[in-house]
Amino acid sequence: MITSRPAKTILAATISLLAVTSTAVQAEQTINLKLAYAQNSQPVKDALNLFGELVEEKSNGSVTVSYFPDSQLGGESELVELLQAGAIDMTKVSGGLMGSFSPLYDVFSMPYLFDDEEHFYRVMNDSDIMESIYRSTEDQGFVGVGWYDSGQRNFYTTNAPIERVEDLAGKKIRVMQSQTAIDTMRLLGASPVIMAQEEVYTALQQGVLDGAENNEFALTTARHGEVVDFYTLDGHTRIPDIILISNRALNGLSDDQREAVMEAIEASTESQVAQWREAIANARTQIQEDFGVTIVEVDIAPFQEAVQPIYETLESTPEEYAIYQQIKAVSAP
Repeated sequence: MITSRPAKTILAATISLLAVTSTAVQAEQTINLKLAYAQNSQPVKDALNLFGELVEEKSNGSVTVSYFPDSQLGGESELVELLQAGAIDMTKVSGGLMGSFSPLYDVFSMPYLFDDEEHFYRVMNDSDIMESIYRSTEDQGFVGVGWYDSGQRNFYTTNAPIERVEDLAGKKIRVMQSQTAIDTMRLLGASPVIMAQEEVYTALQQGVLDGAENNEFALTTARHGEVVDFYTLDGHTRIPDIILISNRALNGLSDDQREAVMEAIEASTESQVAQWREAIANARTQIQEDFGVTIVEVDIAPFQEAVQPIYETLESTPEEYAIYQQIKAVSAP
């Protein structure tokens, strides 16, 4: 169950600062929000559909949602551009992409940022942390209004498990084209290899790679479980998905309509998190029973210590470092 301050509180703080001053005298009118999203897992699709159902119900039909799913209008980068241009009103994108629009989101890509899943949930529901991040793109025509869980990235390897930091020494690990990911692998002693995701299966099969890193669905849906032996739950990154709305669309809503949007987003997040947890549990069972992969649990403290030089570098960017300090301050229940 998600704990700490509800997403509704964060959203209320965010949108109150964006609301036009004439809100009190705005006439209630029917609003149709155009929501587009790229390819996504079923829990995300279900949650976005639930958002539309709930916002219509809670607004007594004055707010409806039209969907443009599964990359009909382009990938996530294109969707943010459409949001800025006013062609769509809402979208859902990876927090990793959001670093291109605000460096504050880059903090979520830092390794071993969260101690565990509950720490992640406490941060995402903490208005003192999230409000400034959500509002950091306001001058670009849009803001964040909520989040979804997108899981954690873990190591999976052939031949030998990753149980300690030392086990990564010299191993060729596929990473995304991200300097933070590259630096993380090097600090852990691994040899990072930048490679397209569609090439990873064959590279693992042929021994070009010793391993890779991704969430559970890489082993099940992409069937990488057929060519690896171990999956280590180190959780080196937990990057949330972010729900975005344009300033124009947000300011076009009355007070009651904004309240309906707030409540619908909060409820959809709770539903998505529950579905995601169930999907991950099922995937881990499938990884072991259908693919014969051994799941390994580790103490992440030595891994966190190994990547500390990245955080020392972060001190040179005061705003980002302040976000990091806030996140660590809520690490204890």
